[in-house]
Amino acid sequence: MAVNIEKYNEIRKELGRVTLVAVSKTKPNEDIQELYDLGQRDFGENYVQELVDKQAVLPKDIRWHFIGHLQTNKVKYIAPFVHLIHGVDSFKLLQEINKQGAKHDRIIDCLLQVHIAQEETKFGMDETELEEALAATAGLSHVRVCGLMGMASFSEDQAKVRNEFRQLKKLFDKIREWPVVNAEWTLLSMGMSGDYAIAVEEGSTLVRIGSLVFGARIYPDKGI
Repeated sequence: MAVNIEKYNEIRKELGRVTLVAVSKTKPNEDIQELYDLGQRDFGENYVQELVDKQAVLPKDIRWHFIGHLQTNKVKYIAPFVHLIHGVDSFKLLQEINKQGAKHDRIIDCLLQVHIAQEETKFGMDETELEEALAATAGLSHVRVCGLMGMASFSEDQAKVRNEFRQLKKLFDKIREWPVVNAEWTLLSMGMSGDYAIAVEEGSTLVRIGSLVFGARIYPDKGI
């Protein structure tokens, strides 16, 4: 299925100032280029090898977002160029990102992932772990925590989804008042194709949308 240009333009208009990250995982370079030619610059990938391969051949001014679960031993592959890492779910991972940022003499922007869904399969920190990680960022000079990221329950119960987003926004507002070193609280990443409208209503500043603009995905071998 080709890019749904009509839907893309509709979503862009609907979002206003909210950033749209076009989730391009498993999608061919031609589809990404098509959206790029329409003015899209923020693209999200879940798999490290796929992101590395695409970054090498697509326009260099694309802002690549890593939105999947990132393993510490794979940070080095995306550290030279990644624009924003969304799912930092442990201080150990934050330390590795800082280490790789130092190697490439750059500060890497990150979002800390909070577990807000009821499913146990979702990754993320609880509030205590979040506080501990933020308290320890003072020694990390090559990362910048830009805000929080969370994924709501996969549910048709909109009230439940809305409540989970609302709780994350409350936590975001609470933490942004703390005197945290190496943090810049400007981004709240929540909302995907099925629930982005609710997320925006509850204060999201960045949404991750794939299937609505790219169509259904085909999942290849994930590689590294």
